[in-house]
Amino acid sequence: MALLVVTATVSALAQRPDGRATAMTGTKGKQSSMPTMANVPDPLGVSMERLGSGTTWIPDAVSLPSRQFAADEWNFMLHGFVFGQFDTQGGARGGHQLGSLNWGMLMASHELGGGRFQARTMLSLDALGVTSRGYPLLLQSGEAFHGEPLHDRQHPHDLWMELGAMYDRPVTKAVGVSFYAAPSGEPALGPVAFMHRPSAMDIPTAPIGHHWQDATHITFGVLTAGVFTHEWRIEASAFNGREPDENRWDVDPIRLDSYSGRVSFNPTEHWALNASYGFLESPEALTPDVSMHRIVASAMYGAPIGADGQIAATIVWGANKHSDRSGLSHSGLLESEVVLDHQNTLVGRVELVQKTADDLLLDVPRFGFAPARSFNVGDVSLGYIREIVPLRGATIGLGAMGTVNVVPQSLLPAYGSRTPLGMFVFLRLRPEAATGRMPGMNMKMSEVREINRITGTLEGTASH
Repeated sequence: MALLVVTATVSALAQRPDGRATAMTGTKGKQSSMPTMANVPDPLGVSMERLGSGTTWIPDAVSLPSRQFAADEWNFMLHGFVFGQFDTQGGARGGHQLGSLNWGMLMASHELGGGRFQARTMLSLDALGVTSRGYPLLLQSGEAFHGEPLHDRQHPHDLWMELGAMYDRPVTKAVGVSFYAAPSGEPALGPVAFMHRPSAMDIPTAPIGHHWQDATHITFGVLTAGVFTHEWRIEASAFNGREPDENRWDVDPIRLDSYSGRVSFNPTEHWALNASYGFLESPEALTPDVSMHRIVASAMYGAPIGADGQIAATIVWGANKHSDRSGLSHSGLLESEVVLDHQNTLVGRVELVQKTADDLLLDVPRFGFAPARSFNVGDVSLGYIREIVPLRGATIGLGAMGTVNVVPQSLLPAYGSRTPLGMFVFLRLRPEAATGRMPGMNMKMSEVREINRITGTLEGTASH
């Protein structure tokens, strides 16, 4: 059902309401009509295509596949993925599941008071596709189900992944201000969330360091304010520190009990760097008296390759300090996606995370580990996707990804192997493969809007 709903959404938005040419990112070399986009400003040259999840930035040189169109002075961007997958995880703690991961995002931008107003919503039917308990994923931890902490399983996303609004406006020729408010959204903490990273957009699984790095991408209650230039963004947030509960269909109680700050820097079109700190009040419902400090830093690189491909890579370090534990627990991630051309994509991810016996539910009598005992666990994943069914403005790819998980010798009794294996085989639906350029043109959508503005000025001058 999730697959049908999101497919219908993609199809419905594949054409503009007035039937004229859709402005979209897509494979170079195909013919397309020049789009006419609404005259929505890009404050200080920061285009809508630079925006990642929440208020994060991605490199200007790469993009996420999307559909863009205009109507009644609004610019719209549709972005989303659907994975129909078979998930098999080996070893004593593994499992199997046939399911669907999915999400869709719609952003609407409009000129307002000399700046850019943007309303956005992001929805997911994960809880239908992989059940409210989520999908098997060895070494994963975080959140709860039926009063028990989840382990070796990734929780589903909430229906309301994001529901918010952002306003960016220049106040001088070099400096602007930014405001973001969301009943469900993402505070200024962590890197671009994994499903929005060009380096991970075709990877069907969450990182096992998710709750050390970008788990706050769904937060029920966020207020963020910041200042920015073309290269820098400095921002602070007040937000709800509690992880979403296991009811994936409602809006959780909104509160502002936690805080964070983040510095982002895009020195060139190929790089996006950020570092952040946050205090999370009572993040886990099962341990309400435990608070947490989180520190995260990341670097993202991107560049076009060939006629219609791109390469993107991300490195992330994240650390947590729980109020009931001594010292920091660390996580590290390196991932990359290489879109070789409009038909072939390679993906890969390497991780190392420090998790406790409590995180992995190994402190039960069967295993007998002290709750605070820490273990270094990791994984290496490689995958390939081949586009097999071109649709109008979208594509279906057939893919597979294998994972070698690595645990210490002391966890051999729990996992049945020091290198338990995992595998995902999937069909993936998303907007047509993109490099951030207009089909057949070396031009980004922000450049198209500037051409439209100049053209309109010239036409107005000629008419007089």
